[in-house]
Amino acid sequence: MATKTTTKASARERLLEAANELFYGEGVQTVGIDRVIEHAGVAKASLYNTFGSKEGLVCAYLDLRYVRMKDRITRTLTRYRTPREQLLGVFDALGEAITDPEYNGCAFVRATAETAEDSSIRQVADNYRLWMRGLFTELATASGFAAPDTLARQLHLLYDGAGQSARMDRDPSAATTARAAAAILLDAAARADSTTAS
Repeated sequence: MATKTTTKASARERLLEAANELFYGEGVQTVGIDRVIEHAGVAKASLYNTFGSKEGLVCAYLDLRYVRMKDRITRTLTRYRTPREQLLGVFDALGEAITDPEYNGCAFVRATAETAEDSSIRQVADNYRLWMRGLFTELATASGFAAPDTLARQLHLLYDGAGQSARMDRDPSAATTARAAAAILLDAAARADSTTAS
């Protein structure tokens, strides 16, 4: 008779999942370390041995969200053939996140709003921001736009605004609205490029 084996999550995994649920749902400053430890069902020493401090746990939680968000966007973009379609597809990926019943805004915005300027938490958020801007720049360059950095900045602002609107206005269509604005922006940039070239 075959025995069913179940792999128990490590203390690190349980702490990260507990942090993800509690920090994202309630805020990094609101949730005390004891609640995370209790929710994870681990000893206090596990947290300090693994992450060193609450700030270390918050950074690891944000890294986890960054990896998951990056994977979701990358997966979504495989559905599109051209870099221009992928630029708009980034907004479709955002739309999928926004319509999730557990969507509670941008974890990086929320966490950095509650931390000091010199916190290592800001560095994790900066890494996420650099990746996002880099993705827009890379796709704008591959699409052949003359000023890809400027266009990437404009698209990033639309992306950020859609995420904030979805959270603040409880608007599940914010990503669709931002996508439509992005399409107009891309059309205008394409026309400007062709005028400059002629």
